[in-house]
Amino acid sequence: MSLTKRSIAEAIGTFWLVFGGVGSAVLAATFKDIGIGIVGIALAFGLTVLTMAYAIGHISGCHLNPAVSLGLVVGGRFPAKEFLPYAVAQVAGGIIAAFLLHAIASGAPGFVLGSFGTNGYADHSPGGYALSSCVLAEIVLTTIFLFVIMGATDKRAPAGMAPVAIGLCLTLIHLIGIPVTGVSVNPARSTGPAIVVGGFALEQLWLFWVAPLIGGAIGGFLYNTVCTEEPATLAATRAARV
Repeated sequence: MSLTKRSIAEAIGTFWLVFGGVGSAVLAATFKDIGIGIVGIALAFGLTVLTMAYAIGHISGCHLNPAVSLGLVVGGRFPAKEFLPYAVAQVAGGIIAAFLLHAIASGAPGFVLGSFGTNGYADHSPGGYALSSCVLAEIVLTTIFLFVIMGATDKRAPAGMAPVAIGLCLTLIHLIGIPVTGVSVNPARSTGPAIVVGGFALEQLWLFWVAPLIGGAIGGFLYNTVCTEEPATLAATRAARV
């Protein structure tokens, strides 16, 4: 599969991640008396990744996230020369999703833009968390996300179950982190809504690039260092299976 087609698949997948995940927060989280709340938003993000993993995982790997792509580069699973095309496609998909979502949301009576599913720290953190807490949360959560991705897609892992594990991991990440930053762990997810909102969201966007990229690199490095079998061990394992 050509890099162009794989990049387009990444753009489509990231579009769905932002449209579905942020859309659940913007359109359904507090809808009348039956809003889906934090649990519903967390599930929505997890389901977007799970569904797209089955749809495009065999095409592009279904990264949907520059931090994931970087972590896979560090972990030796993805060529560094393809990082930039993937990241550009992911961000483009997220931006398109955010603007289309805004076009839909603005049709509601009495529409107010508000935070529009953006991420933030300090006064713009959902729970008012300090910058240091938000930095730490984004790094740790992205680190674990990459560690799970690397493990779930390892050749030694149960075949066909990776999308489920990854989707559930992202759901848990949102259950933990929504009160802190609204949860990014993904620069592409944060960029589209920040452009729509402007102002504080663009001013604070740096955190939701820097921290996830650091966390992604740490997660890829950790798994590749701790959990990758040495050639001699791997050969012995295969021989034992025979």
